[in-house]
Amino acid sequence: MEHHSRSVEIFKDYWDIIIGLTTLILAIFFHINHFHLISTIFAALSIGSLAVTISEIAEILAERFKEPFGSMILTFSAVLVEIIILFMVVLEVKHHPEVVETVKNGIIATVIVDLNALLGLAVFVGGLNFKEQVHNEDTSASYTTVLFVAAAMLLVPTTISLHSSHEALFKASLIISALLFIFYIFIFKFQTGTHVHFFRFTKRSRVRKVTNEEDDDYFFDKRSSLFNIITLLVLLVLVSIVSEIFANDGVVVFKQFGLSAGFVGILIAFVTVAPELFTAIRAAKNDEMQRVINIAMGASTVSILLTVPALIFLSLLVGVDLTLDFTPLQVGALLLTILLVWKTTEDGETNYLEGLSHLMLFLSYAVIAIFY
Repeated sequence: MEHHSRSVEIFKDYWDIIIGLTTLILAIFFHINHFHLISTIFAALSIGSLAVTISEIAEILAERFKEPFGSMILTFSAVLVEIIILFMVVLEVKHHPEVVETVKNGIIATVIVDLNALLGLAVFVGGLNFKEQVHNEDTSASYTTVLFVAAAMLLVPTTISLHSSHEALFKASLIISALLFIFYIFIFKFQTGTHVHFFRFTKRSRVRKVTNEEDDDYFFDKRSSLFNIITLLVLLVLVSIVSEIFANDGVVVFKQFGLSAGFVGILIAFVTVAPELFTAIRAAKNDEMQRVINIAMGASTVSILLTVPALIFLSLLVGVDLTLDFTPLQVGALLLTILLVWKTTEDGETNYLEGLSHLMLFLSYAVIAIFY
């Protein structure tokens, strides 16, 4: 009985690693044997599970390095997973040109999932536990400003695509991606140097407080920061391997079932956002709305300002002309999302109704993405 209880406890603590590695092996096996649907499912499960492990280790490092570097470690670890998955899909463009729309949908969908599904669910769950939750309004004000400008910048290639040649569109995409990266450099300085206080946890909710339960026996908690960083790199390599299977077999499956590029983009977004989602909900339950805001809005900011330039650069290396001409639906949904985030976070207080509003907007976008 004691042995059984111990096994259950081990699985509870390390389910993400166990499932992640097991499904990775299964994904490789079924990929080799050309069972595309099964390998795609196992690959998605493996990516999501390993991403949770990456998030757990990143969270340990985040606690050690403190804010604002803590939230930055979390967002960077998540955005690397996103870049890896989308880049593997970019590689498929050589054989399946239409897949490029899936990449573009994946970029936009990740931001929309972060700001609506993740933020909305965390705020909703937190609001059910607390009447109101508070955060540093300077954080949301800074992020919404940056996100609004970044979204407007993405409109430039889209506008040019309406009246100019593909060559002009491609050049505009390169220029905008470079400007996005330069923009991020200054934001990084702003966040970690001149205005650190804008992103710090300053207060807790006024209704009740809870303490965050920690497991002192967790394997990675007892390891050095260097060991955890090396483990993160190894896990990212494994994610790269399984992402290649997901992209390769997934293209076949998505075409076979006739799934829209918008729907596939949302699926990719949820795979990449899964670990952040767990972390954000846990933070909301522990009355840490500041961390929720940092993760959701920080991840969205990095997703546009780093993922886009990274994908453009990597696409150039492999000979794929990736352009930033998004559809009116994508840009419109992105701008509406940022406006809603600005409205729901501007006063530094959140409640479950605001969280529900974000979820409703996301579900509405999902319906359009599926049938558009």
